[in-house]
Amino acid sequence: MAELLGERDIYLRIVEEAFPDARLVARGNELDITGPTDQSDAARKTLEELLILVQEGQQLDVERVRRVVDLVKQDVDKPSGVFTEAIHVGRGKTVRPKTLGQKHYVDAIRDHTLVFGIGPAGTGKTYLAMACAVEALQTGSVRRIILTRPAVEAGERLGFLPGDLAAKVDPYLRPLYDALYEMMGPEETGRLIERGTIEIAPLAYMRGRTLNDAYVILDEAQNTSPEQMKMFLTRLGFNSKMVITGDVTQVDLGDGKRSGLMQVRSVLNRVPGVEFLEFTGDDVVRHRIVAAIVEAYGRHEERRRAAEEARS
Repeated sequence: MAELLGERDIYLRIVEEAFPDARLVARGNELDITGPTDQSDAARKTLEELLILVQEGQQLDVERVRRVVDLVKQDVDKPSGVFTEAIHVGRGKTVRPKTLGQKHYVDAIRDHTLVFGIGPAGTGKTYLAMACAVEALQTGSVRRIILTRPAVEAGERLGFLPGDLAAKVDPYLRPLYDALYEMMGPEETGRLIERGTIEIAPLAYMRGRTLNDAYVILDEAQNTSPEQMKMFLTRLGFNSKMVITGDVTQVDLGDGKRSGLMQVRSVLNRVPGVEFLEFTGDDVVRHRIVAAIVEAYGRHEERRRAAEEARS
């Protein structure tokens, strides 16, 4: 019961705050729930779902309890199912979705050949895609992982950065290395990169290749041109998967250039085997203020577009 209610009943307090008309009283190993039917039923369902997580050996924390509460309020049928989905990345480590949107994303990656994950920073687009890729490599479903990004950044151009090509592009690819180190450890990651089992390279290196037996991830795809996007997508080979991630509100191309990620949905929306997943501020799994920031910028962008339409 202590694992379910938390230290000093902190998790119980969270449920009470979420459903204030329900009355929750813990007596030993029993919990009495009374109050209006809608509130008491929601509180009961929340605690039942949390109990499932505890029985499966998962550690509860304040953030996870709040997310279960949010899912119950959204009338999700089995909120615990979101968190019991496991992506096995080796060394006894598992990666799990933390929101309903993330669960749908992982399901789409497993069920489709080509998946686009589009949404704001902090929604786990790249990290979950890489976890699925590592799992596929560990199980032998693919023979290699290829991770790529366009080498574009706001206000910078490669020609003005110091060092040779490798030194110039390394900062753009560093987040991909960091995720692999966390999942597989630096030594195993380094060994697989040295053998060519894992390749991390700028998007320009994909031209002219056919990528068979590979799990291919294109990150920061909002910074591709339509021509680059077409080039990349047509690299897909036999027994391969592709996951393309990006945030269409963070295009760094400049000079009025159109983003390939913004165009591709209208081009591929009826192609079988292709799936588009949209993330929102509800899927941000960083500090809660990050979700608030994402939502605030979304509202600002909507007002800006409305003002432009009113003037035109």
